[in-house]
Amino acid sequence: MGSTEEEIKLPLIDLSGYINPQKPGDKERVIAEIKDACTNFGFFQLKGHGVPLSLQKGLLKSIDTLFALPDEEKMALSYLKNPSRRGYEKSGMSLREGDALPDSKEAYYIGREDPVTEHYGFYGPNVWPHQIPDDQFRDPVWEYYQATYHLGELIWEILLLALGHPLTIMEQFAKRPMVQMKMIRYPPLAATLPGQFGVGAHNDFGGVTVLLQEPGKHGLEVWIEDKQAWLPVQALEDVYVINCGDMIMNWSGKRFKSAKHRVINKADNEARLSCATFFHGDVNATNPLNPDDPDRSTVGQLLIKRFKSQFSLPKDAISKVAPEQLTA
Repeated sequence: MGSTEEEIKLPLIDLSGYINPQKPGDKERVIAEIKDACTNFGFFQLKGHGVPLSLQKGLLKSIDTLFALPDEEKMALSYLKNPSRRGYEKSGMSLREGDALPDSKEAYYIGREDPVTEHYGFYGPNVWPHQIPDDQFRDPVWEYYQATYHLGELIWEILLLALGHPLTIMEQFAKRPMVQMKMIRYPPLAATLPGQFGVGAHNDFGGVTVLLQEPGKHGLEVWIEDKQAWLPVQALEDVYVINCGDMIMNWSGKRFKSAKHRVINKADNEARLSCATFFHGDVNATNPLNPDDPDRSTVGQLLIKRFKSQFSLPKDAISKVAPEQLTA
């Protein structure tokens, strides 16, 4: 199907009215706008978010520095060697069921900095590249992670208010939330195979995604179900893309959408950088929006169900994290 770019655009919402309201009704207006965007699209763009532009630029510079390392040095940091699945993923390692070719992207994963590996790797220590001075990678990356951690938490807060829930509900599922961050480099189009995507079409797994795109390097496309078409989403400076995953869609009783999306780096000779921070919830949290939900799967169990082929956990570990019906 063709593009629907001329017919429709994702909402661009200014969060500053919620963070620092100037007049009565400012916060309520932002809540209503985000509710409408998540109801109709599952995606929106966000400005006035409070993440300094200097942090965004520092993060992108750090990503560029990391991916410029020699292949053998990056592979020494492979997430396959880490029990918490933190570290480097080389191009071609991610292949979704139904895709003809693996993703062309390479990626690097971090999460909460927990000293001990717990819950079969959902909590644990990060892998930091010793080849790069801390002030060129670890420090700016960690500062950025914390900023988008709090932004994801703030979006969750607004979504709860939009559905009429008290903010105390955060205490039920976000005491020690899993917040994962994925730094990504997409190779130039000329370096990919015919028909290969940077990231193939998929829905995000969990809660709130906070996506930074390298300004001017377009490539993200969102599937608009009503139009049966892909909508290109421009990469704008100091503007985030926010979306809901399958978990929050189901937790909300389908009131919020989780939309399919993909990435195609359309530049022949230039790489493209991005970074996604995923705010899910505690590993043992169940649906806080509906205590009567017959599906009592925890966040950890839902993760296992979605990604069990990638986690390579022993059967006894899976049975302890996930109920029997998810391991059959």
